[in-house]
Amino acid sequence: MLNTSKKAWRIIPRPLLETVLNNHVQHHRVHQPLILHGPRGVGKTTVILDRLLENWNKGPHLTGYVDFAQPIKDHHPSHNASFPWSSWYSCSSPPPPLSLLNTHLEKCLESMAERGIELGQINSHQIFTTLNKWHGISHTLRHIMKSSTNSSSRAVSSKVSASALWDKAVFAFSAKLDSKEVEGVVGLEGDKKGLSVEEMSYLKEAVVALRLAKEVIRVQQQWRATAIADLNRTGGFSRSLANSAVDWPCLLLELLSAASEMNHFQPKLVINNIEVLKNAISTNDSAVCAPTYHDSLIWRIISLGANEMCLPIILVTSDSYYSYRAYIDFGFPDIFVSRETFGWSPNEGKLHMVPDYFSASEWTTVTEVLGANSRHLFELHALKESDLYLSMMDHIRSTFEDIVDAYLAYLQITVVNPAMDKALSLLQKFALDANNGKIPKDKLRFGAPWRHPPQTDDPSRCSEWAKVQLMDFVQSLVNSEFGLNYFADCSLEIFDDPSAVALLEVGVLYAQRDPSFIRPVSRGMQRCLVRWLVQEQLQMNWFSSLRFRWQRLFRGRYYRHLMLQVGYKY
Repeated sequence: MLNTSKKAWRIIPRPLLETVLNNHVQHHRVHQPLILHGPRGVGKTTVILDRLLENWNKGPHLTGYVDFAQPIKDHHPSHNASFPWSSWYSCSSPPPPLSLLNTHLEKCLESMAERGIELGQINSHQIFTTLNKWHGISHTLRHIMKSSTNSSSRAVSSKVSASALWDKAVFAFSAKLDSKEVEGVVGLEGDKKGLSVEEMSYLKEAVVALRLAKEVIRVQQQWRATAIADLNRTGGFSRSLANSAVDWPCLLLELLSAASEMNHFQPKLVINNIEVLKNAISTNDSAVCAPTYHDSLIWRIISLGANEMCLPIILVTSDSYYSYRAYIDFGFPDIFVSRETFGWSPNEGKLHMVPDYFSASEWTTVTEVLGANSRHLFELHALKESDLYLSMMDHIRSTFEDIVDAYLAYLQITVVNPAMDKALSLLQKFALDANNGKIPKDKLRFGAPWRHPPQTDDPSRCSEWAKVQLMDFVQSLVNSEFGLNYFADCSLEIFDDPSAVALLEVGVLYAQRDPSFIRPVSRGMQRCLVRWLVQEQLQMNWFSSLRFRWQRLFRGRYYRHLMLQVGYKY
């Protein structure tokens, strides 16, 4: 009989992880950004929002928080939804537009810069110095002043220095801004107490200078729009044009980093779901694509930290690309500070969950079937305590195992099956690309199980080939006890397998950094993978079954040499 006594779920502290993150952000400037990564459902966002963010905005600390997944209304808590179990890429909702994500980032950094102005840490001269260091601004300032309605600013001598030109431009640009808006930025409306007229004028000048710097960047980006559109049309690439797409947020980061001061003004930035930025939709032909924007932003952050030190930046992600491959793509294995978390071990989970939320026998069942993933535990507890579920069950005959079975069915139908369908579509695309010569020959080397995709564009044949390939990989994963050490033979051969890449991309598998294993996101997902394999085998006709058996016998994958170390548990 089910226990109907309800107990509210509570956020349980994670002392070790919280200490590591606190130690990083206590520095006012650092050399490297930190990546907080791990499988879905282990509590990364919860630790940031519910345990740390409030304290990171007390006293001299100021933390900007940007969640790139917030515009995805069907899968975000701010819209009364929940984060997806699979990757953002495999969600049914379309990715957000790049322009919207760029606006969110810029607004967050602008509000932090305005706070720095209010504290007197950022002034007009600092803005000019930072802007002039990377951008030739004289011609742009003349263009802005020429477009001003103030006739006295039209005639400017070509011999005027850049600093004098900046002062003139700030004065001219202030006439175009609403004075109440400028005063409201730093709380000067209604005569701020304790400030003299000169001090208020000083702050107003800094606000106008910040607006002018943004206008300078905007004008220069307009001048580059045609060149970027031409590159998009021809498929070319230019590092300088790619970097120019993130000029404004990176200028703000540099300003904030230079203005940072211990015990007075310590800004920091947290970017959640950074992988959404990489897959965003670019709707403007005269702007760089989302992957280029993503890479340029991270490159500029790395460069700022390495050359001059940067404010603490934490990138939070569940995409296993950031556990290892991102480090190689951006330079070398230690280019970021890596903090990987896997949630609780079964013993740690038992300490917090028994007997408050589960009995000892229930906990044994949970860890055996689902593992100690904290989101699994939360969702299972919510299902266990729901009035709707209890009203549908016969209390006399129902058991806790019935709830676990219902939850597994929910994961199977709503998470794993749609993700596997998405993985099949990726494999079909691989087959079409291979047939059209878009796949490098070294990825179709002799002996590769995927070396012979259909030599046709027929969707049905590509679909059959993709299903056999995916089933073959899942079967090899079962035979290797659901754990592959991709560093075991130092070849990284597993990343050439399109089936492995597809399952990593849709979020069913996770490639962790240390130890270097590819495995299912959780034990519950592992069970759902087995169920999917069995279900597909049962639904096959005799010919499809024969093709699968032939694949396993003659071209099958065998990854037992990459198996987990003996005794490893997750």
